[in-house]
Amino acid sequence: MEQFFNSVTGINDALNGFIWGKVGLVLLICTGILMTVVTGCFQVSHFGHWIKNTIGSIFDRNVIRHSKDKRSISPFQALCTALAATVGTGNIAGVAAAVCVGGAGAVFWMWIAAFFGMMTNYSENVLGIYYRRRNGDGEWSGGAMYYLSDGLGSKKGCKWVGKILAILFSCFAILASFGIGSMAQVNKIVLNIQSAFPVKSLENIEVFSGITLYALIIGIVIALLAAMIILGGLKRIASFAEKVVPFMVIAFIVGGIVVIGVNYNNILPAFAAIFNTAFTPLAAVGGVGGFALKKIIDGPLMNGFKRGVFSNEAGLGSSVMVHSNSSVKEPVKQGMWGIFEVFVDTIIVCTLTALVILTSGVYNLSTGTTAGGASDATLVASAYNSVFSFGDIGAKFVAVAMFLFAFTTVLGWSHYGAKAWEYLFGSKSTVIFKIIHILTMILGAVLTTSLAWDISDTFNGFMMVPNLIGLVALSPLVMKITKNYIVRKVHKPGVQDVKPMYNYDPDTQAAEEQREEA
Repeated sequence: MEQFFNSVTGINDALNGFIWGKVGLVLLICTGILMTVVTGCFQVSHFGHWIKNTIGSIFDRNVIRHSKDKRSISPFQALCTALAATVGTGNIAGVAAAVCVGGAGAVFWMWIAAFFGMMTNYSENVLGIYYRRRNGDGEWSGGAMYYLSDGLGSKKGCKWVGKILAILFSCFAILASFGIGSMAQVNKIVLNIQSAFPVKSLENIEVFSGITLYALIIGIVIALLAAMIILGGLKRIASFAEKVVPFMVIAFIVGGIVVIGVNYNNILPAFAAIFNTAFTPLAAVGGVGGFALKKIIDGPLMNGFKRGVFSNEAGLGSSVMVHSNSSVKEPVKQGMWGIFEVFVDTIIVCTLTALVILTSGVYNLSTGTTAGGASDATLVASAYNSVFSFGDIGAKFVAVAMFLFAFTTVLGWSHYGAKAWEYLFGSKSTVIFKIIHILTMILGAVLTTSLAWDISDTFNGFMMVPNLIGLVALSPLVMKITKNYIVRKVHKPGVQDVKPMYNYDPDTQAAEEQREEA
């Protein structure tokens, strides 16, 4: 077993180094910059509009009520399911890992990745709605595979390019669902439960070399719980997500605010460390020229971008697969929910986690070391315990939060993987994927932390490449759809003369023009 894991580690390291090298990061950030430019910096220029139409419309019955169409879900359910998949271990352990490896400055680069990632995610959702279609069961199906095959593929000489990229994306999405959407999440759940709720009698029993009976039991229980929801389809996943996600996000934010509030004297030093070490990391102090620049790129910048993408998934083309099931007609409306998704995930939740770590004293701002030898897996728990120390309540709270964050991520990614599987093999066979996905949860429970995380990074990277190629190629269309919406819904001059752009297919376009938006 040990030899097998060593072989997997070696292969994964080689692939990870290739896909997450400078070329991958340049492609990622440049795509975000491009989509920001072609939309007129929509996330800033229309800030009030997208806030009003997302969180500002949260009590609008058209947003929160369940769709009359049993084959689609409400915009709020789509958001909660997408957040279920994105607000996961990346927001807790991922931020901790970024700080441990890249220093406090990694947080700054997470913000930069999120700022441009907002428009990457927006563009994915716009194209997802525009190129979606009904599957054999009458449900909406959308995602990068469809705008690659039908969008990029419609361009002269690109038919087979679009098709091949769509197939590759689907294959990578399925693999990513086993990594980021299963193994990495369950692995972090197991580590935190073992740390917060130790059971020595079970931990002392080894099933395999280094694999305890306790870890195996936790993995099996999680797999059984997930199976009861996943096998019920998207409606059951969305129903669970809309009840759990708002509660878990609010509870984590409140707990974090308390920790930061108690350590309010360290707030300004924490922000100072973020900005100072973003450009002059501790390892580069005293260095000059190329050496210092290399330390910045390899340290805070690389880890900030990578963990930012791991957290909010902007650029992966993942969340668009659930956003495409929304009952809305307007591509831009769902695109705005995509902006809000990244905003909540990274700008709010990840920043809160970072400040909890940087203000609590568990991370030394001067030396970049952790107190008491805490690792990325336990750093946040230690930070909460610095305030909620009685009965180890802080660590237990983080363990419960980690369970909810990670478990809902598993549910969301099961839908992503199922949609990718559906594209390749048809909707009737998706139950096969779901069973395999459930079994990988048990594997995640027994993998080493670094391997589970690194495999996830690799699959994310390979999923990212075809998606970003599609976004760049279709950026003029995103600009056209955005301008069409702004003219009709924001400026409104001569609206009757401007035909809305709902779908690329004439028949679907006509049907969307006739139906009343749920």
